[in-house]
Amino acid sequence: MSKKKGEKKSKSGKKKDLAALSAADLAPAITQAARSVRTALSRSISDSGLYAGQDGVILALSEDDGQTPGQLALRLGVKAPTMTRTIGRMEAQGFVERRADGHDGRLTKVHLTENGLRSVESIGQSVADCGAMAVKGFSEKEVRTLLKLLRAVEHNLQPETGED
Repeated sequence: MSKKKGEKKSKSGKKKDLAALSAADLAPAITQAARSVRTALSRSISDSGLYAGQDGVILALSEDDGQTPGQLALRLGVKAPTMTRTIGRMEAQGFVERRADGHDGRLTKVHLTENGLRSVESIGQSVADCGAMAVKGFSEKEVRTLLKLLRAVEHNLQPETGED
């Protein structure tokens, strides 16, 4: 039996039956793809002294400097204690600093240091390189379609707000 054009073989060498794939295969496939992207990105940013997840903090602060740890945690989808530990580590590394809020002394806000600001460009380049690697061999139309579909998946998984 010869392999037809467009048919893929699985790691075991057997032809995949794409018709057998269903919505139940989606969550594991997206999870694995996200892990692979995260691993590749972590390898890329490690040269600048950053650890996994710290790039998100720096990018969030580069867009809106002076956020509270709680705001950062919410924005990045992590728990507050995790964000507090991440900020502490990043502060020790010299990427961020905590300062009291000028208007409300009860609040502490996180700001990028000069070192943190310098890392923004290299993080952006790593993100771009990782994205290019992820879609290697895709046409521009396929990339646009993939992004559109992923955004739709994300939208569908957001909690109902009653606004629609």
